[in-house]
Amino acid sequence: MGMSVVYARCAGLDVHKKTVVACLLLTAANGKASREVRTFATTTVGLLALAEWLASQGVTHVAMESTGIYWRPVFSILESRCEIILVNAQHMKAVPGHKTEVKDSGATRSA
Repeated sequence: MGMSVVYARCAGLDVHKKTVVACLLLTAANGKASREVRTFATTTVGLLALAEWLASQGVTHVAMESTGIYWRPVFSILESRCEIILVNAQHMKAVPGHKTEVKDSGATRSA
């Protein structure tokens, strides 16, 4: 049994003090998904580059995991460009599997 596509152009972000790991997930009309992972600095220049990359790919929804307050500048820059879902990192710890930054950003998924 496969997964249903809810958002065809979306991204997952794992936000840290100095970096944001972003995983872009694009689903074509034929149902084939492509994925790309990039890391951005949390400086204003880095976050603007993240926003431009997401916009250039037509991203409509972003899920963001962050500990503490590091998500705030990212949210501030992206909020006018796409819908953002802030995920509680404490809730994610209950999900079985090995925790890595790439997995946190959404770069991997289980079937």
